[in-house]
Amino acid sequence: MVLIKKVVKLGTFTAMVAAGTLRSQDKAGAAKQALQQRIAELKESIAANQAKLRTYQWVETTEIRLKGEMKKREQKECLYGPDGQVQKTPIGDAEGRGKKPQRGLKGKIVEKKVDELKDYMERVGSLVKRYVPPDPQKIQASFQAGKASPDRSRDGIASLIFQDYAKPGDKVSLAFNTAAKKLQNYTVNTYLDSPQDIVTLKAEFSSLPDGTNHVAHTLLNATGKQITVNATNSNYRPVSQ
Repeated sequence: MVLIKKVVKLGTFTAMVAAGTLRSQDKAGAAKQALQQRIAELKESIAANQAKLRTYQWVETTEIRLKGEMKKREQKECLYGPDGQVQKTPIGDAEGRGKKPQRGLKGKIVEKKVDELKDYMERVGSLVKRYVPPDPQKIQASFQAGKASPDRSRDGIASLIFQDYAKPGDKVSLAFNTAAKKLQNYTVNTYLDSPQDIVTLKAEFSSLPDGTNHVAHTLLNATGKQITVNATNSNYRPVSQ
């Protein structure tokens, strides 16, 4: 009789464990399905807005600072070209241009530093293009690789994190307005050549009168060179025919 009771208890315990496992699996499956649905909405929103933005042109104002000191300020007229890439045309003369070059050894040193800085910024610019605008294909790839996860959701804003988005070890965090189906902001944590050469990017979105969502402001910080790039997009209007 005692043996029978032990067998019954063991069977009951095993059933409880199995039931608990099934519940955990059900919860995990439901969470993954909810995340997949949210990512589908995010990708659809990004694609729709990119299509609308192709009908606009705008002005980009950029300020570059080195160790806190303003080095360059420029404005560019922007619009999408036939290849789907943003074409930028300088407006007027950027501040800092037109200065007479220094002569002698000091002039050569300054010129070398300027060339090195220009090369560095070009490489940073190429890196940023891998993240701006957010790429639905990279988002999906991160999810399929198990590298996507929800961070938190509050006040109708769902925060999503994507690891190894464009480079191993990077991270992209997106804040998505679930009611309006629009991106609110996103943050990129990445690097140039090595993980020590940190590059961060913060982007804030805004909406035009017709509902088109666009990047209104970005702040890039290249900590290795103590460079910050502050860019603002404004004066959106239909592309001139």
